[in-house]
Amino acid sequence: MAAPFYSTPFQPYVYQSPEGSATAFQISGGDVQVLQVMVKSQEKLTAKPGTMCYMSGNIQMDNNYLPENDGGVWQWIFGKSISSSVFFNPASDDGYVGIAAPFPGRILPMDLANFGGELLCQADAFLCSVNDVSVTSTVEQRPRNIEIGAEMILKQKLRGQGMAFLVGGGSVMQKILAPHEVITVDAACIVAMTTTINFQLKTPNQPRRVVFGGGNQFTASLTGPGVVFIQSLPFHRLSQRIARSVAAPSLRDNPKFFIQIVMFFFLAYVMIVSSIILTDV
Repeated sequence: MAAPFYSTPFQPYVYQSPEGSATAFQISGGDVQVLQVMVKSQEKLTAKPGTMCYMSGNIQMDNNYLPENDGGVWQWIFGKSISSSVFFNPASDDGYVGIAAPFPGRILPMDLANFGGELLCQADAFLCSVNDVSVTSTVEQRPRNIEIGAEMILKQKLRGQGMAFLVGGGSVMQKILAPHEVITVDAACIVAMTTTINFQLKTPNQPRRVVFGGGNQFTASLTGPGVVFIQSLPFHRLSQRIARSVAAPSLRDNPKFFIQIVMFFFLAYVMIVSSIILTDV
């Protein structure tokens, strides 16, 4: 069946929030999607830098420094952006902004009012937001913070009563957990979850899995009640596969090549020393 033809620039899906506000948006595309959001007069849209694809002529774009985003100056020192792209509509007519997903995946519309005004998400998951939504870093930039919990894995928290849009790699599944219901997932596959879920990180018990490799090295046990969104292809996993494909053949086939070489020579040294000791005896 052919895709529907739109005679006007914008025929979106209109979402009516329980708080009374209406947000009109349209998600187009398959694997790499584009989000088009209608921006009303005197309304603003906040997006991650570099995600704007197009916008109407009555929209003004500006990059603003938001100290609550991404941990402030510490993130800038380590090479991450501490600014956000803000799109404001000063005209009397409605405008629109097209936001492109930065990697193959699905764009997820989230009304924070349906999740108690708070939502934990991955650092790369936030795409843009409309109205009253703040993005804060959940990782305290001090050495004394060594406890590993949901805030250390899901490094951002969304607060407010507005509309936020997240992006998950590959396909995205939504799991609604009943009270005391437990699900075990790969920690890297969690896009977002509600703060009511009890998060427990499980590290690999066998050291050889860390040395010689193995999938799902860090799993998380989630206990309801709450809602969790799970992605099939995390961005860092996709980037690792691409890096391996363009690396040297030996590194591409075995990314832990140097570790295995060191262990080989160490075991050879132990065997030689042991044989010499046994021969002397």
